[in-house]
Amino acid sequence: MKHSCPVAAFQKLISGKYKLRIVWDLQDGPQRYSEIRSGLLRGLVGTREIAPRVLSREWKALTQSGLIDRKDYGVVPPKVEYRLTRKGKSIVPVIAAIRNWGDRHLSDSEAVKIAAE
Repeated sequence: MKHSCPVAAFQKLISGKYKLRIVWDLQDGPQRYSEIRSGLLRGLVGTREIAPRVLSREWKALTQSGLIDRKDYGVVPPKVEYRLTRKGKSIVPVIAAIRNWGDRHLSDSEAVKIAAE
């Protein structure tokens, strides 16, 4: 019988350049593409561009894993919103704990250096 590691599974679930940030930004309610993208840009160090293909891949993976839901209103111009599912909301306290750890143990200059790598 094969044993799985919940830590490894969680790591694979949330691995990606923007997944944790997207989940964190959606905690206050549904958002559209431009809102999520501008929220991600505010936290970036260095570059001011996020490839749409990268964001699309992250959203698709988050949707497939059941963490976010994509609602297409089927109107012109297109209106699509992303929101956390119950499963996605359950990860927010985990992200908050990570954020609190960073606040306590990483100086601003360390955080900037790590984020830029």
